[in-house]
Amino acid sequence: MMTSLFSIFDPSTQIMNLKMNWISVLLAFIMIPMMYWLAPTRANSVFNLITITLKKEFSVLLGPTTFAGSTMMILSLFLFILMNNSMGLFPYIFTATSHPMLTVTLALPLWAALMLYGWLNHTIHMLAHLVPQGTPPALTIFMVCIETISNLIRPLTLSVRLAANMIAGHLLMTLLGNQGPNSSTIIMPIIIMTQIALITLESAVAMIQAYVFAVLTTLYISETTYVYP
Repeated sequence: MMTSLFSIFDPSTQIMNLKMNWISVLLAFIMIPMMYWLAPTRANSVFNLITITLKKEFSVLLGPTTFAGSTMMILSLFLFILMNNSMGLFPYIFTATSHPMLTVTLALPLWAALMLYGWLNHTIHMLAHLVPQGTPPALTIFMVCIETISNLIRPLTLSVRLAANMIAGHLLMTLLGNQGPNSSTIIMPIIIMTQIALITLESAVAMIQAYVFAVLTTLYISETTYVYP
């Protein structure tokens, strides 16, 4: 029984002391393998087209001096977030990316590793990023403080952006869904049409938020690995 409105985002369902809601994170790995197909399916062809296009775009954003395997890492991160966002649209499946525990787990290690790599290997260029080109000398100290704070809150903005966008749409659909049994026959078609529009919007948000998370991560990687001549 739902005790509060936000209980839909609490992974409290458990059997034998196991958090069963988190199993939705692993469902994506069941649907991905195509080794048992004799010929590529249409879904597999579309999937390959999307991955090839994104790989080219991420390679351009990362630059020529990035470390090996970064493109595949970002592509895997994008697909993982996209799968979890999309599966959260199905009934009775917990949206893992709406929980800060998962989003912070994705954002914080990436940010910490990039900061450690950048400051150890490209210290001068990391210091140069703190003062944008063309900054007046009188504003140098303030720009250093602002850029430092912006670097420190990057994992927070990455994780909160993803979780908040997933929570907002699901919360609206839950509010409208709870009004259905008590609504009249005149208002019911309006609620159904609104629910359909929200589901369409959430499908777009699921793809956009995965893309935004991946693109921002590539920009952070290129900032710490690309050495300007």
